[in-house]
Amino acid sequence: MDIPAPRDGKPEHIVKSYDEQLRRLRDLIVRMGGLVESQLQDCLGALSRRDIEAAERVMATDPQVDALEREVDATVIRLLALRQPMAIDLRNVIAAMRIAADLERAGDYATNVAKRLIVVSQLPSVPSVTGIQRITRMALEAMKDVLDAYVANDAAKAVEVWNRDDVIDRLYTSIFREIMTYMMEDPRTITACTHLMFMAKNIERVGDHATNIAEVLHYAITGQALPEARPKGDHSISGEPPPEAAGA
Repeated sequence: MDIPAPRDGKPEHIVKSYDEQLRRLRDLIVRMGGLVESQLQDCLGALSRRDIEAAERVMATDPQVDALEREVDATVIRLLALRQPMAIDLRNVIAAMRIAADLERAGDYATNVAKRLIVVSQLPSVPSVTGIQRITRMALEAMKDVLDAYVANDAAKAVEVWNRDDVIDRLYTSIFREIMTYMMEDPRTITACTHLMFMAKNIERVGDHATNIAEVLHYAITGQALPEARPKGDHSISGEPPPEAAGA
């Protein structure tokens, strides 16, 4: 029997309920992604305005993200057991489960940031918070773009997000060094700066999860893996200077 012609790059199946289940799986991922985006947006607002209500919204959203991940897992298990997907369908189903795991972890990191924001909002302000606003904005943009790539089935856009990981890492290294400088110059800032350092690292990890999603999505669409050695620019642990500083 002939297979129906693909529509929008995705095959249509004889059993319509199968298509409906696949669409439902994609809808769950999109809903999860929307919640994580809102968490990051609230983190950004809380950072810029010391908005405790926004931070509390981030924490209140986390159980919803967790519940959707469980629903994705259950849906994937049912599809694997009952439909036995093959080829691109199998890649898309497995990709959905992996993307859901990355989104859940990104939501956890946003929640960690929110918890520390509430503490920091009660302490004297330190200038380095502007850098964390920047990295949060970049991580939010990366997450939005990779989810747009997921909706559009756009492998090229996924690669563009993947290439941005280095930029986020470099900014994190810069923030790390700036915070260390404040701590050394004024020990009274140590408590606030320690929270800020953890917040910056959490946001950098959100960027890593957006990059993970880009890798999974690219493979799901093309069947080809991106290079194992992704661009990295975090020199905060090694102590090595960034490439531009080394060449100065």
